Amino acid sequence: MLELLRRYLGPYRAKAAFGMLAKVVEVVFELLVPVIVASMVDVGVARHDGRAIALRGGLLVVLALVGFCFTTVCQKMAALVSQGMGTDLREASFAKAVGLSAVDVDRLGPASLVTRITSDVNQVQLAIALGIRQLIRWPFLGVGSIVAALLIDWRLGLVFLVCTPVIALVFWAVLSRCVPYFRSMQEKLDHISLLVREALGGARVMRAFRREDHERGRFRVAAASQAADAIASGRLSSLLNPTTLLVMDLGVVVILWLGGVRVDSGALTQGKVIAFVNYMTQTLLSIVYIANLVVVFTRGAASAQRLVEVLDCEPSVVDLASGPVEPLADAPALELEGVSFAYPGAAVPALDGVTLTLARGGSLGVIGGTGSGKSTLVSLVPRLYDAASGSVRVLGHDVREYPSGQLRSHVGLVPQKAALVSGTVRSNLLWRKGDAGDEELWSALATAQAEDFVRDKEGGLDAVVEAGGRNFSGGQLQRLTIARALVGEPELVVLDDSASALDLATDARLRAALARDLSQSARVIVSQRVSSVRGCDQILVLDHGRPAGLGTHEELVGGCPLYREICLSQLSEREVLA
Repeated sequence: MLELLRRYLGPYRAKAAFGMLAKVVEVVFELLVPVIVASMVDVGVARHDGRAIALRGGLLVVLALVGFCFTTVCQKMAALVSQGMGTDLREASFAKAVGLSAVDVDRLGPASLVTRITSDVNQVQLAIALGIRQLIRWPFLGVGSIVAALLIDWRLGLVFLVCTPVIALVFWAVLSRCVPYFRSMQEKLDHISLLVREALGGARVMRAFRREDHERGRFRVAAASQAADAIASGRLSSLLNPTTLLVMDLGVVVILWLGGVRVDSGALTQGKVIAFVNYMTQTLLSIVYIANLVVVFTRGAASAQRLVEVLDCEPSVVDLASGPVEPLADAPALELEGVSFAYPGAAVPALDGVTLTLARGGSLGVIGGTGSGKSTLVSLVPRLYDAASGSVRVLGHDVREYPSGQLRSHVGLVPQKAALVSGTVRSNLLWRKGDAGDEELWSALATAQAEDFVRDKEGGLDAVVEAGGRNFSGGQLQRLTIARALVGEPELVVLDDSASALDLATDARLRAALARDLSQSARVIVSQRVSSVRGCDQILVLDHGRPAGLGTHEELVGGCPLYREICLSQLSEREVLA
């Protein structure tokens, strides 16, 4: 928590200090109340002086009104600081999350990142707000009450000094056992978020296979586990208030007993005993609230630690170039030399020893079985991951030599999973080139075979796109993501099985349009369909991450048994040899 305050409190330091100062003034007024009440009893009541009672009663009203004004100021400052810091923290966490490499996101987990940016930030906001509003008030009020009581009668004040370490021991015993539960609760909340995302994202598949009861069961188990931790921490936390109340009530009993004896002997007045009890009550309330604050701060500290983990996460893929790199005019579009890659914790590499060259304007097909490394291979081109060994060169330079923005301006990637964001067709198409005109957008849509259905939509380019593009069919989604990658005519277009939802006729028209309209751009086409890659200048066949063959369709049919097997599983022998 202190680390987050050090980083983000700066712009709000003055507001925080002003809010705390207002709270101090309110507490000072509150500490004066028992003294005024004691004077009211000893002077007004004891002497039957109505004027003295009225004056002191009026003073109490004034103190209450002024204290209310300072409380309002403190509340406003606390809201401004907590909301401001929370907004800054959420923006910083989101910026860091979207700047992480795919490896880092895989390690932290998308569901966990969502929970940290939402729930954990909320916990920190609550701790900050209560810190400004209550952290000054209750400790200052408790200590002030003890000091005031000692000034009235130091002998009775010893009761406070005995109760305080007992309560501190209770705090330590309870909270030291609560902290692990708070951390576990947030981690299990991550898992619940993951299950919810899976269930809602795959609702159609879940219903198709009648797995609703199974998913409910998984969610029930996860929710019960999180609830068990919450209940366990709640049970421990619930011991704080009654235990502190018991200790302080026993202290009040002792004070009344000893105070009565001293009043009877004439050493104390009745008003001072009342003031003493009031101070004891204020101390009691202070300790109870401090107990609640400690619980909130402990949860906030656990959330802050999770946020710091995200903020301090150094992306594993970083820009090494200090400035733009000039592509080499005579260099191939793509070169891979001895490229290998393994995911963290994997027993075997996802890619091993891949070497190939793709000329400008040429086409490369990549085919292989599920898990053969096709998507991993194309992820190395725009540097979503870094190769473990070997080199990946685009337009003559290793991809590590480019600033990431420049590299991705040369490479148009269409991911395997089509994804759009809420907005309009236009706003999605402008991702690669923000200043592209309508003519350029329509041209990309035409090449991607998406022009017709976009024109039929109300608004055309300004047609609404719902979150995830759920108001488009699977084939339409894929064609729109292809069009997005084509805007700006990148030198290298990578399509990662991005036409799987298209019918064969539309797929054929798409490939013909890409060859016609992007004749100067190199194309990497990953597909499970032989028909999608057989027309490429060369085809790479992958088998469990290793290259099993590289050549034209005719060369591979005769020289690569795996490729021939794939072809015969989809086409007749006559079609394969045609």
